[in-house]
Amino acid sequence: MKPEQKLYHLFKKNCPKIRITRLELFSAQGVSDLLLYTDSNGFSLLELKIQTGNRIKFSPFQIQFHTTHTKRNYILVQAAGGPPSKGLNLFSSKDIAGLVSDPRSVQPLASDNWELIEKKIISA
Repeated sequence: MKPEQKLYHLFKKNCPKIRITRLELFSAQGVSDLLLYTDSNGFSLLELKIQTGNRIKFSPFQIQFHTTHTKRNYILVQAAGGPPSKGLNLFSSKDIAGLVSDPRSVQPLASDNWELIEKKIISA
């Protein structure tokens, strides 16, 4: 199983208050990986990324999508090779430029805490 698939399963398991639909859009490049729904907040999107070293790889289409869709759109990043619930950071799409240049310079919305990650998405 690919690392992003593992992260998807971890997110689904640890955020039970969020209804999740995995998107497989080959014709709409750059669209986030997951469509999320909560009764309190409606729909939002989540991009799953694995960070290797000090870099997070984004395609130009993903950068454009996150730059132009900044409300209720998130990026969940997990450090490669670490324990399943460590090295997790939730970011807003508005932080895409910082994540591309230097992820260490961006303050996450939540880190290493599934309950807080779920709460941030639900209460946005």
